[in-house]
Amino acid sequence: MSNTQYLTGQFLIAMPQMMDKPFARSLIFLCAHTAEGAMGLIINQRAGTMKFQDVFSQLDVEAAAADLGTARVNFGGPVEPRRGFVLHSTDRLEESSLAVSEDVALTSTIDILRAIAQGTGPRRALLALGYAGWSAGQLDQEIQNNAWLSVEPDNALLFDTNLDTKWHRAIAKLGVDITMLSSEAGHA
Repeated sequence: MSNTQYLTGQFLIAMPQMMDKPFARSLIFLCAHTAEGAMGLIINQRAGTMKFQDVFSQLDVEAAAADLGTARVNFGGPVEPRRGFVLHSTDRLEESSLAVSEDVALTSTIDILRAIAQGTGPRRALLALGYAGWSAGQLDQEIQNNAWLSVEPDNALLFDTNLDTKWHRAIAKLGVDITMLSSEAGHA
């Protein structure tokens, strides 16, 4: 796969026939995709009933911004499910932040959580536990096998808290009728 085809910063949409938990009907924001592999966060699944306040309490971070404490935590994927990742707008960056795109960054240190708790964090943020990962060539092969569709991201969809409709809205961005999607590859 050439550099121009790498999908960093794109949405991955699970095809309707994918039934494997936790990827069935998942929408993933791809944070990195290189020849060495890929890493992304599922952005349309909750981490049970966990809220930001629960995370703040576990890390002894005092939350001054009371409304943030009730924000829910996402399930980012099955790899390292106890590790936290914050996808956020680039208006606040930490030294360890990874710029995924011009307006989205990924940070996995407690500094960004402290900033969020104090009300000085990024304007938009999504906290996820765990991530989805692929080894070298694995994601490329899954895409070739019609397991995933990719689509340009949009921040309104990325940071929207209505998780139940994200998968359908991402497919709608493609202008495709979901009932017409097939698991059969059409290679010429």
